[in-house]
Amino acid sequence: MVQFTLNGRRVSFEGSGSRRLLDVLREDFRATGTKEGCGEGECGACSVLIDGDVVDSCLVAVGQVEGRDVLTIEGLSSPLQQAFIEHGAAQCGICTPGMLLAAHVLLQRTTRPSADDVREALAGNLCRCTGYTKIIEAVLSCGT
Repeated sequence: MVQFTLNGRRVSFEGSGSRRLLDVLREDFRATGTKEGCGEGECGACSVLIDGDVVDSCLVAVGQVEGRDVLTIEGLSSPLQQAFIEHGAAQCGICTPGMLLAAHVLLQRTTRPSADDVREALAGNLCRCTGYTKIIEAVLSCGT
């Protein structure tokens, strides 16, 4: 049994600890906002926060999150979400959860990020729809 905190709630998973966290989140906990893009840790669509750090859940075995804190897009409550809507930063939706989580971490660590800071923070997330400009503008609009 693997026990961890998911979006602020203590949960237990009874199954193989070697299953990908991505699959457990989507199939067992119905956290379907976590998307599978490449399955190789290259695109960021499956990004989640583990103990506050951005991680590709397709590369993590669920056994590795024993006792840890996992945050998915379902657990995020941030002005970034509205900013993405207002700036047209969300297109097809595949990259959006990972982009939001990575931007959230950036804004927690840097209150006034530059455009270069945003680009660096989002470097592990690939978007094929927006060309990044609207995403960067949305994140910058949330800096204080």
